Amino acid sequence: MAEFLDLQALIQIIGPRFAEGAVERDQGDVFVSKNYAALKEHKVFSALVPAGLGGGGVRYSSMCAFLRRLAHYCPSTALALSMHQHLVAAAVYHHRSGRPGQKLLERVAADETVLISTGANDWMESSSAAERVDGGFRVSARKPFGSGSPAGGILATSVPYCDPAEGWQVVHFAIQFAAPGITLANDWQTLGMRATGSHTIVLEDVFVPDGAVALRRARGRYHPAWNVILAVAMPLIMSVYAGVAEAAAAIGQDHASKRKDDPVVPYLLGELTNDLTAAQLAVDDMIRLANDLDFAMTLEIADAMLVRKTLVAGHVLATVEKAMETAGGAGFHRRNGLERFLRDAHGAQFHPLPAKRQHRFTGRIALGLDPIADSI
Repeated sequence: MAEFLDLQALIQIIGPRFAEGAVERDQGDVFVSKNYAALKEHKVFSALVPAGLGGGGVRYSSMCAFLRRLAHYCPSTALALSMHQHLVAAAVYHHRSGRPGQKLLERVAADETVLISTGANDWMESSSAAERVDGGFRVSARKPFGSGSPAGGILATSVPYCDPAEGWQVVHFAIQFAAPGITLANDWQTLGMRATGSHTIVLEDVFVPDGAVALRRARGRYHPAWNVILAVAMPLIMSVYAGVAEAAAAIGQDHASKRKDDPVVPYLLGELTNDLTAAQLAVDDMIRLANDLDFAMTLEIADAMLVRKTLVAGHVLATVEKAMETAGGAGFHRRNGLERFLRDAHGAQFHPLPAKRQHRFTGRIALGLDPIADSI
């Protein structure tokens, strides 16, 4: 097992290696398993865990910077890793605040356990349903977007449950990936981020003991837990897309430098710089708000993160599009890499919340209303 390295030094070592075969993995929808093995070797999965609990004690902002740079070499690896890191970051935040989190952090530190979460309808409503049984719940469900799932150690997800007294709730739980009844649908064939292994996770009659339940909340209503999740997840995830935009811009600039006599090129480079700078500023401000996990657990912080997430997504897409225009006809060839970065960049818009849902969320807060109120 390699000794833990400073993340900024580490990226110089593993980044170029991760870039090798990225095109082939993208073309074949092949999960970045070798890259994950290298990340485990260098204890990156436990990097955010406090040193006192056996981890690397790396600052949250340093992890954002690492993911951003890693995306220059392999966006799929960076994005899948960000999904693990946001669960670790949430546990660190809760542990610092005197809430449960230490047990999970110690598990990650002990053996570089990979944490997997699910997306899509799990935002407010969740999907499928749970049945109450003696000592816990029985769950049968299909959970999309389990990034990193081929290497998963612990699954964190949720499922609706109709409580006889309280009505519809959402039950959040964490369970071993090796639990009987958990399989992968092997259905991750997508436009971009093709090597993240974000398969649908299938749960068939899985027993979830009461001890594995972390939260029960009212279904379709905003819960303060999201104030933490959004605040720690969005800067990590959007740092990856900022890295994609930076890598694409570099390609566009390189091709433009060969056409200095073209009178249009300076305009294109100016536009490209503006779009990239806007994306970078918004990501930097998200990281500032997260304040190395020293932030207030408020709706205002969560809302600010979502506003900036929409800004980042829009300017990332604009940057990569402009990079292709700036590169000229050469940018249209797959061998130059812009085509893959363009496809990967489109993933930014689908992370919570998509733009129109964010607009509604933010607008309702501005009106003094509950951010989601009715089901959305």
